[in-house]
Amino acid sequence: MSLHLYNTLTRLVDPFVPASPSGPTLYVCGPTVYNYVHIGNARGPVVFGVLASLLRRRFGGLRYARNITDVDDKINAAAKESGTPISAITDRFAAAYREDMAALGVTGVFAPDMEPAATDHIPQIIAMCERLIADGHAYAAEGHVLFSVASFPEYGKLSRRDPEDMLAGARVEVAPYKRDPGDFVLWKPSTDDLPGWDSPWGRGRPGWHIECSAMAEAHLGDTIDIHAGGIDLQFPHHENEVAQSECAHGGKPFARWWMHNGMLNFGGAKMSKSLGNIEKVHDLVRAHPPEALRYALLSAHYRQPLEWSDAVVDQGVRTLDRLYGTLRDLADVDARAAIPAGIEAALDDDLNTPQALAEIARIAGEARKASGDDRARLKSELLGAGLALGLLQQDPAAWFARGASGDDDARIQQLVDERNEAKKSRDFARADAIRDQLANEGILLEDTPAGVRWKRA
Repeated sequence: MSLHLYNTLTRLVDPFVPASPSGPTLYVCGPTVYNYVHIGNARGPVVFGVLASLLRRRFGGLRYARNITDVDDKINAAAKESGTPISAITDRFAAAYREDMAALGVTGVFAPDMEPAATDHIPQIIAMCERLIADGHAYAAEGHVLFSVASFPEYGKLSRRDPEDMLAGARVEVAPYKRDPGDFVLWKPSTDDLPGWDSPWGRGRPGWHIECSAMAEAHLGDTIDIHAGGIDLQFPHHENEVAQSECAHGGKPFARWWMHNGMLNFGGAKMSKSLGNIEKVHDLVRAHPPEALRYALLSAHYRQPLEWSDAVVDQGVRTLDRLYGTLRDLADVDARAAIPAGIEAALDDDLNTPQALAEIARIAGEARKASGDDRARLKSELLGAGLALGLLQQDPAAWFARGASGDDDARIQQLVDERNEAKKSRDFARADAIRDQLANEGILLEDTPAGVRWKRA
């Protein structure tokens, strides 16, 4: 089966082939760096990182950009509230974002090749505004530059909303300098206490939407193969990107494919900072095994909502315990990772990660019953399946020793050995007491043909 992906623009799942034989281009909307990101913000980087890895395998190359928005009114407000320079805010939270994504396994083949920052592209942003004005798609007014929605008859083709719905949904500012209430800002004036750059319209700063268009153009060209992001960005952000980019490029398509991941829900409502129902990645990776968080983010199809809870994370931990336990039982077998056909078929089917995870479970189940040469084959497939999804890349001993010191491991093993001796001498009261002590510490004992093993719950 060839790679098939859902395209929000056409509302169809179609075979994907890049426009250039040199390989596809991918742009994913990144964070606005004014605070720690929540786990919902991590779904896109994790899921589309799996897509990036798949595209690299399929086509032998990829140019993947994920931006950093480092000039924005939210950043300005955070700096003012904390009494901290704006650059200190953006530097701190951009670094925290990279650290959090690395903890979730968004590294190597899953990571972008480029991480453009908006403030490094001010000349390109100004140049795009000038082209739009020259072609009659934008106009200057009172230090602002605004895109004229009426100049682009196809406005709304991505979100498929009618004009009245779009105006209501965008919560646009109806200002006297606008020709039409739906016109949106490309450039706006800055006071002395705000970031600003010299421009033909006075000192100012870019609007949010134009930043991504300019960065995508600078690094990936006029037309990109795939533009991806959260479904909450479809309107107005992505709709506005389409309008300004296609008008700036003489009508060329901006993105051939649009892919949108569903939202994370928490407590029955969409996870968002405005509602206050968020769980920050920065905190979660310290409270839970990061790989279990990654597993949970891949457990639902990327286009569907995912209900986030401790139970979802705990299920990920338990599942990974079983999978790493299987690899531990295969420690005597030499095998090199090879991605099995069932995993590739699942990912080729519009990035069906739940099916891929089910395939991993099936392989592990067979491996636990296998003998002879089948053990090596199945270990190879299990490692390869994990490689495709960014899972199972740790040594099993490291997984089961998570969060523990070497001294604590030695103490636990000493208690397990003492319990074994107590059972041999038929001192069952002492054996039961040790078992209960370990259970209270969150240590589970497993009876295996090779003897008793322990793991943390």
